Amino acid sequence: MSTVQPSIQVMSEDQLQQVHEYSLDILGTVGIRVDSPRALALFARALGPSGVHGDRVFLSPESVGWALHVAPKSVDVFNRRGGLAFRLPGEPRFGIGVTALYYQDPQTDEVELFRREHMASMVRLGGGLDSYDVISTVGIVQDVPAQVSDLYATLDMVANTTKPLAILVSDDDAFAPVLDLLEHLHGDLGEKPFVLPYLNPISPLVINRGTVDKLFAAAERGMPCIYSNYGMAGASTPITPAGTFTLLNAELLAGLVLSQLIKEGTPILLGSLPAYFDMKGMGSFYDPRSYVIDLACAEMMAYYGIPHCGTSGSGMGWGADLIAAGHQWLNHLVSCAGKVGLVPFVGDNLGSKAFSPTVIVYADEIIEQARIFARGFELGEEWLGLDDIAELGPGASFLTSRLTLKGFRDAYHQSRFFPKLTLEEWQARGRPKADALLRQHTARLIRELGAPEDHGDLLAEGTAFIRSRTGG
Repeated sequence: MSTVQPSIQVMSEDQLQQVHEYSLDILGTVGIRVDSPRALALFARALGPSGVHGDRVFLSPESVGWALHVAPKSVDVFNRRGGLAFRLPGEPRFGIGVTALYYQDPQTDEVELFRREHMASMVRLGGGLDSYDVISTVGIVQDVPAQVSDLYATLDMVANTTKPLAILVSDDDAFAPVLDLLEHLHGDLGEKPFVLPYLNPISPLVINRGTVDKLFAAAERGMPCIYSNYGMAGASTPITPAGTFTLLNAELLAGLVLSQLIKEGTPILLGSLPAYFDMKGMGSFYDPRSYVIDLACAEMMAYYGIPHCGTSGSGMGWGADLIAAGHQWLNHLVSCAGKVGLVPFVGDNLGSKAFSPTVIVYADEIIEQARIFARGFELGEEWLGLDDIAELGPGASFLTSRLTLKGFRDAYHQSRFFPKLTLEEWQARGRPKADALLRQHTARLIRELGAPEDHGDLLAEGTAFIRSRTGG
């Protein structure tokens, strides 16, 4: 028996080595600006006087090679109950999010400021959709004081799902208190980790102080981290895919070295969000070549033996529309057929400012179908139905054959909200619109999905902790 399985590979071994050498050249001749005295001191001790000049750090091939050697080759991620959720590398894993300022109503598409009630309902929604393996920080909660917004956002995530979390903390000063809250509610964050902090350096070639402080805080607790950069081709990176990819790769290698200097063996996921800069609208967007760069980055991480975190095709569209659907299909299909690892940010649109529950419900089905596509099909005698073919012969129907009766329930994808209608059925039902059925299904899920049984206890305990620390 064998498997007929589609796959995408975009780079050859020689090209991977070429990009690596170009990245080393950038790190050794241009260097990285480091805005943290603590990190500069760490680099100086490791690299010697020749490696640090002012705020500029120059990395040698040897230092990069050492970091690649000592960094873990895989990362185990657990759920809040302590069960293994998944291991990276492995099949692509998807998550909802991230850090939207607005919530988009699933029925009307109206946008409103993102509030705690939206965080709770969207975390439950993501937790109830089978295609999502991770819940990322969905939005920036704006109905509480800014100084406690990250704390309450994290509390609402923990209390409303047991799935693994990817947390993005907007206030650098709140990062350590957020980890303290998680430790208070859960215990050791390094043993059977269910939380992945998401860290962003600044392109081009800057490791900012906030990212350094977060990396120290997480690594000291033994937590795996996502270290991901965001490039805008033509603005913060070169306008060519080759230039953007190589520059972003150099930044990731610098972050890898820093993570291992902080604590050797720190588990880390590396990846990029390769967008383009809109010189008319002064915003960013994903282009088809963005997804090629994402695939190339995933192959680069596989070449290095480092778990990967990539783009999610979100931010595009004005709701659950044709624009968003195209990007969701393209991103998730190529992710499942390539070497992409974690895909944590499904659901944003309108320039990543608004979060759409309708998008994540639709994308849940897209991901399911993309996974079916990537799995392909088995080729062997037990799957051919040769006995049925011989018995029935030419001109027969296989509607009631043994193989059909045995496997028809799982033979093809069945949508949960798009029925397979003939023309006559569609007319008889009053010519329904597909997006209306999607909106109705989304609204029903939001109404019906409940919280974990320990929701109330976690909310009460977490609220008391926040108030004791901040008074908020």
